[in-house]
Amino acid sequence: MTTTAPESVAWDLEPLVDGEGEAGADRLLAEADQRSTAFAGQYAGQLATLDGPGLVAAMDELGAISELVGRVGSYAALRFSTDTADPANGALMQRVQERGTQIETQLLFFELEWAALDDDRAEELLAADGLDHVRHHLRTARRYRPHLLTEPEEKIAAEKSVTGRDAWSRLFSEVTSAIKVQLDGAEEPVALDVALARLASSDRELRAHVAERVTEALQPTLRIRGYIFNTLLADKATEDRLRNFDTWLSSRNLANEASDESVQALVEAVRDNYEIPRRWYRLKARLLEVDRLADYDRMASVVEGPEPTYDWDEARQIVLDAFADFSPTLADGARRFFDEDWIDAPVRPAKRGGAFCAYTVPSVHPFVLLNYTHKRRDVLTLAHELGHGLHAYLARPRGVFEQNTPLTLAETASVFGETLVFRRLLDAADSPESRLALLAENIEGSIATVFRQVAMNQFEQRAHTARREEGELSLDRIGELWTASQEELLGDAVEVTEGYRGWWSYVPHFINTPGYVYAYAYGQLLALSVYGKYLEEGESFVPKYLELLSAGGSRSPEELAAIAGLDLTDPGFWRAGLDLVRGQLELAEAAAEEVLAQRR
Repeated sequence: MTTTAPESVAWDLEPLVDGEGEAGADRLLAEADQRSTAFAGQYAGQLATLDGPGLVAAMDELGAISELVGRVGSYAALRFSTDTADPANGALMQRVQERGTQIETQLLFFELEWAALDDDRAEELLAADGLDHVRHHLRTARRYRPHLLTEPEEKIAAEKSVTGRDAWSRLFSEVTSAIKVQLDGAEEPVALDVALARLASSDRELRAHVAERVTEALQPTLRIRGYIFNTLLADKATEDRLRNFDTWLSSRNLANEASDESVQALVEAVRDNYEIPRRWYRLKARLLEVDRLADYDRMASVVEGPEPTYDWDEARQIVLDAFADFSPTLADGARRFFDEDWIDAPVRPAKRGGAFCAYTVPSVHPFVLLNYTHKRRDVLTLAHELGHGLHAYLARPRGVFEQNTPLTLAETASVFGETLVFRRLLDAADSPESRLALLAENIEGSIATVFRQVAMNQFEQRAHTARREEGELSLDRIGELWTASQEELLGDAVEVTEGYRGWWSYVPHFINTPGYVYAYAYGQLLALSVYGKYLEEGESFVPKYLELLSAGGSRSPEELAAIAGLDLTDPGFWRAGLDLVRGQLELAEAAAEEVLAQRR
């Protein structure tokens, strides 16, 4: 039987541009430009005079234009992500951004005129037949009314973004993707992601060495990344001031359909439970037979012997079997990602690090990017990203305006899918050591997704506040803010080393999507609660879960969670989610004590 090498698993982006490559991208953009010009000629200044059928026709055409621009934008961004060093990829993305922005500026009037309608008139229009796939989107758009500028100002802001924040974000991606780490014994430097994966080694000297070399590799361009961060902190402060947002996080909360108060309640609930990760790290120090962990020890293997590896075909089968046990619908959808070249798996020079799923547009399909290194963590990452992919795949009928959920629900399907695979791996574990290794990985995943993300939210809180109060921040000052947020999380359980002060500088979310990170904690706790409902209800829960994914972003977060029988407005909801994480910790602690007893 032929074994599939991850190096051969590459996506085919041509369906996004009708198989015509760059020429297809240019043709689709030209069509979008032509249609947007005609749209503006027909509807600019006329929205207040439309009747219900007129609004339906306008939204249908606006959706078609959005599909065209989305296809080309996805094609350019995904091509760039696999090779950020190729000048042709960078040039294409820049061209697409510039032309896409021109189209956006032609259509800005529609959002502004829609927001300007009085509430009674808007509700009258929203009652029209034919708006089922845009009604929630249109209602949500009206929440931005207090924060919109005039049409000329909005056009200037949109056009300047290409050479402003978008350009800085691209530079950050290019600089970060070029980082290489020289490890002792390696013939060639390795990608940053590959080096970071070796922090899971059971050899402490190797972990310390890797951490030292990662710190060294981050140094040459640290000033550049620090300047990019400073510039975007200042840019956001200006944007928030001009748009009358109360806090640095308010615009993100509005996009997430979450109140400032509810997000603060989540953050405080997690911070109040920082003792959960500290408990685990103290136990891990015992397992590793050290007095106290250092930051580079946190992901270390807690069992002796080599970590199991998984070839690509094994990973595929594990994930498909786990999904099939839950629902054939999930397995059938996931199988298409493998069979139809919707995944790009190998580690390559200049490829963007980490993993993600791009929804693209409903008329095509989602794509998944991985950096697959055969680790067990990579199998779980595959399940995680395919969860995202299935969410996008099942929500395609909602259309371009309501396929995507707010970020606060974006992690629901990914964490659920990862949990299905984790449970399958755990059931197959046949020794205390193998069970401990899996449980350790699980609790550390929850720590990373819930507690570390909230700590990073607190770093952003400090950085945005300091930039607004103190002016441009030195690298030392940014390092202080980063260290303070990490020390608050880790307490006396983990030493934050001097070298770790610069490790904030490769996290893309701080640059690309300020305020994003708390959504991981939100989504993890919500997804664990959804999984808890599945354990309670069994097979009868499956249709509810599929309905939840298929709904996309067509309802508010509270309404979507209610499909699964959850009440996000309950003040105890976050505490209940954290209790589930505490339960994971207790399972890991019990397994650890069993292994420690065997060692005595």
